[in-house]
Amino acid sequence: MTLEETHGQETVPAGRGWMRGAGRALHELLVSAQRRGCLTAGVYESAKLMNVDPDNVAFCVLAADEEDEGDIALQIHFTLIQAFCCENDIDIVRVNDVSKLAAIVGPSEDSGEPRDLHCILITNPNEDGWKDPALEKLNSFCEESRNVNDWVPTITLPE
Repeated sequence: MTLEETHGQETVPAGRGWMRGAGRALHELLVSAQRRGCLTAGVYESAKLMNVDPDNVAFCVLAADEEDEGDIALQIHFTLIQAFCCENDIDIVRVNDVSKLAAIVGPSEDSGEPRDLHCILITNPNEDGWKDPALEKLNSFCEESRNVNDWVPTITLPE
């Protein structure tokens, strides 16, 4: 008997198709959230928002390139953000390509400068919640990942 059978859990669907679907859903969610003004970018900006209004956060994306893996301060921030998300039932994923994220969300609208994309939060625009099919797909992906003890799954964004 396997662990999944013991706990009545299903494994995450195998293959790259499921991962590509999650990557496309994340791309759609980021574009939609930015259009609606529901996207907060930056480690410090995200931490401030989570401290003030954690119930309004719907989804979290942590992003780091290979060169960021040696940044101890960034890794500490990631650990704290992950713990906060777990405590507040906020789904969270990792992305290993900050440049792809930059291509999707672009520079800061205020200054036109590149912005910190190591942490991105998607917030609910109103009290009713946000019913976005891409968000629902990502929530399902995260739930299925947790069923196989992958608490912060890594998603590959499409080209």
